[in-house]
Amino acid sequence: MKIEILSQQEHYNVDGERLTAYACWIMKKVQALAPEMNWQELSVVLTDDRIKDLNREWFGKDTVTDVISFAYPEAEATGEVIVNVQQAYEEGRLRDSPDQELALYLAHGCHHLMGAEDETPEGKNQMLTLETQWVHDAFDHQHGPFFL
Repeated sequence: MKIEILSQQEHYNVDGERLTAYACWIMKKVQALAPEMNWQELSVVLTDDRIKDLNREWFGKDTVTDVISFAYPEAEATGEVIVNVQQAYEEGRLRDSPDQELALYLAHGCHHLMGAEDETPEGKNQMLTLETQWVHDAFDHQHGPFFL
């Protein structure tokens, strides 16, 4: 799988090699949920609170969010995950760690590429439970840290 990391922000230094390895690992996890979807490419865009503009434009929500995903299965199975690293860093400092928060956001975005939905409390809980387990497994397998 081809993974591309693009940084659209300037305040947080992220290790692109480690994030690429994690993105490949997490895509294998989500791919196992829907083997018929053979993803070939993933673009990970690192942004900051300017993600609010995309959230408003695409989803009509005038709020900052953690992650936005776009799936283009007809275009050679390509996906795009836009991650708010500013929020990951700030929220992560209040929780386990910024690195684990960033890993969780990327896992969540990739999970959405497979069609997972979090519009209901049950769906949100199911997604978060699985994604949290993936993040713990990832750090057990030496993925991270991502912030330099």
